[in-house]
Amino acid sequence: MLIKNISDVEKLRFKRVLLKLSGESLMGEKGFGISSEVLDFFAEEIRKVHSIGVQLGIVIGGGNIYRGLSASSQGIDRATGDQMGMLATMINSLALQNALEKKGIFTRLMSALKMEEIAEPYIRRRAIRHLEKGRVVIFGAGTGHPYFSTDTAASLRAVEINADVILKGTRVNGVYDSDPEKNPKAIMFENISYLDILKNNLKVMDLTAVSLCQENNLPMMVFNMDIPDNLLRLVTGESIGTIINNEKTSLFKS
Repeated sequence: MLIKNISDVEKLRFKRVLLKLSGESLMGEKGFGISSEVLDFFAEEIRKVHSIGVQLGIVIGGGNIYRGLSASSQGIDRATGDQMGMLATMINSLALQNALEKKGIFTRLMSALKMEEIAEPYIRRRAIRHLEKGRVVIFGAGTGHPYFSTDTAASLRAVEINADVILKGTRVNGVYDSDPEKNPKAIMFENISYLDILKNNLKVMDLTAVSLCQENNLPMMVFNMDIPDNLLRLVTGESIGTIINNEKTSLFKS
């Protein structure tokens, strides 16, 4: 049993979460591939959250290795490029699984594509059972279909496992009215609705992912994953980053 006492449960604002990480975040200062330092940092942040009893599913992109959207510029058709991108997510998922298991965390890697030698096939009920048993579940290979991003895969899996929230870890502090890395005067939102995200075409997640969350009334939290303990502070109720939901109201303690 991961939870030490009942007070640990009471401290949790979110008890089952879907953590979305970009593949690019694994690069660190490198221009390509996987940084072992970043991988270990992410694994440690996940360990802290897992240790207090949070049920955790993870979707990680593959942009540090391959992007289907850029395939056309290399003479590869979009569907094939997206399939290559799905394989890239499996490489990242295996790396994260290995890093987590080094820290003593039981994990399951589930794939939307059949890869029985390295991952379980994705089955919704089995995934939920793994979560209930305290295992971190990593969802690889996106949705298993081309033309759908890992953002959409994260939204889909979050809905399917009845997650309380999607936590989207980024390298900025939240959702801004413009790119904060290009505009130092960019304004960050503490709360914003999905409708405003769509109306203003804010590049938080792709439109399919946003629409899926909106239709299923699933809140999303965008925060800076690079700051130590941010993930832990979020699940225990602190207001960090930007919360996106249908009501445009805060989910956190006043």
